[in-house]
Amino acid sequence: MKFLLVSFLLLFSLAATAQQTDADLQAIKELLQQQESLWNAGDIDGFMAVGYWQSPELKFIGKGGISYGYEATRKGYHQRYPDRSAMGQLNFELLSVEKLGPKSAMVVGKWQLQRKTDAPSGHFTLIWKKIKGKWVIVADHTS
Repeated sequence: MKFLLVSFLLLFSLAATAQQTDADLQAIKELLQQQESLWNAGDIDGFMAVGYWQSPELKFIGKGGISYGYEATRKGYHQRYPDRSAMGQLNFELLSVEKLGPKSAMVVGKWQLQRKTDAPSGHFTLIWKKIKGKWVIVADHTS
């Protein structure tokens, strides 16, 4: 009887963990969809506010090297994409969305911009952390 109770509690705990993982991963996917929509509406500041950790510890790694902090990342986006035509239409393709622990996750994907004169594209790796109950990007490596 004791074995059955322990087995039941273990299965219940595993099921609860799986449900939480699914909910967390779904929340991250929804945040990325919001970011895509905000970008396509021309709202870089909204794009940043929805997904990125508003901290000087945020890391953004791109072809120009690494920048630290939310404000530096925001400024970098504004410099690289000064107007709607430069921003184009963004499309994310998620290749992998996985939990690394109870409060951390990693997303690997492709991005593509559709603009009048070109269609640049590349890949990204995002490290997410759940901070104060909210999922945020703490490190972004985009190429």
